[in-house]
Amino acid sequence: MMSKNNTNGRNQFAMLTIDDLVPKDHLVRKIDAALDFNFIYPIVEATYSDLGRPSVDPVILIKLVFIQYLFGIRSMRQTIKEVDTNVAYRWFLGYSFEEKIPHFSTFGKNYVRRFRETTLFEDIFAYILEQAVKAGFVTEDNLYLDSTHIKANANKHKFTKEMTHDEAKAYQDELEDEINRQRIEAGKRPFTLDLEKEVKLKERKISKTDPESGYYVKGEREKQFAYSAHTSCDDNGFVLSTIVTPGNIHDSQVAFQLVKQSKSLFPGIKRVVADAGYKTPKFVHFLTHLNLHPCLPYTRTKGKKGLLSKNEFLYDEYYDCYICPKDQMLDFSTVTREGYREYKSNPKECVNCPLLKTCTESKNHQRVITRHVWGDLMDEVEHLRLTDLNKAVYKKRKETIERIFADAKEKHGMRWTKYRGLEKVATHTMLVFAAMNLKKLATWL
Repeated sequence: MMSKNNTNGRNQFAMLTIDDLVPKDHLVRKIDAALDFNFIYPIVEATYSDLGRPSVDPVILIKLVFIQYLFGIRSMRQTIKEVDTNVAYRWFLGYSFEEKIPHFSTFGKNYVRRFRETTLFEDIFAYILEQAVKAGFVTEDNLYLDSTHIKANANKHKFTKEMTHDEAKAYQDELEDEINRQRIEAGKRPFTLDLEKEVKLKERKISKTDPESGYYVKGEREKQFAYSAHTSCDDNGFVLSTIVTPGNIHDSQVAFQLVKQSKSLFPGIKRVVADAGYKTPKFVHFLTHLNLHPCLPYTRTKGKKGLLSKNEFLYDEYYDCYICPKDQMLDFSTVTREGYREYKSNPKECVNCPLLKTCTESKNHQRVITRHVWGDLMDEVEHLRLTDLNKAVYKKRKETIERIFADAKEKHGMRWTKYRGLEKVATHTMLVFAAMNLKKLATWL
């Protein structure tokens, strides 16, 4: 039998409190029980004057931001509209039905006038993480690294092309010292740095809308102006540290600083887990220097298709040479400026070799194989990769750092940013991760 509902319920009077209308298992109840927001008052106290009219409670301002990021609301204007009609949000703020919600521009004005020059947002992130540590939810054994791009609020077709200096390569001084040390041992003259020749200019696309963003180019993905959020987390998916850069900065450049930040906060870290983008001799040497075990994936050797790969040549550590499949030696020749030791075959022996056509295409019938000056460390990485422990730990990437990025983009509005400028995007990113840590902390508690 079909029934029809009337609308008389709209005019019903009832003796209820806001607390009665909020479900007992609602996320805002869990967050309110897990975190005392009064920790914000001493942080911002110095930014307020003792004179003048009473301001909007700073805790209310921060709670409004958390509502926006926790529930993936696209803007503060829309957040205020949602709070106006959502009983649970009003309960979280401590507002009655009659109280007027602050104007959407209130937080923006306070950010510019009060919070911009402070460490408020870093302190909020750190405090939430500290509560997770005290609760015993944060582990220290494994550190997972990765980065994700955030689409900038900029038209990818509006740009200028400028010649800019190439970024200084991270850990370059240590590499140059090792190169010169090995050249001296081999009886070669050490390299000297010629500043006029070494400084390289590179043509870059600079956005007219947001010049601080970077032109992001990676494989078959859409080319666009973007920022990159370089992030680390633990086994349980708590974000430990994040660094935001323009989208054209490579992961391996930022990884050194990211590991240092995480290691200073959690000295008990033993392993660093990352994808193939971080598998560079510099980064591996850096981790070894900090007594951290790298957990990195398999990468295919580079080379022309159809020719014998480097893996088919055996390296003899005692004699410091390579041995080809036909048992001929490739002797050490020199150390290049880029940090590679060159091993060359004897053309007189190679000219009559039956594998010549599949070995080299050089006119002088000589095969050259390069090995990084820190090649022994890369060999150790390959050995560790095959251990059961590293295999098990590396599989957790999809459950930790990759899931964090997926949730941040799908549920918390981090796929793109409406802000312009590195400082604002970094603040936005840190608050998203703080909200995600808070959500996990509240749920687990």
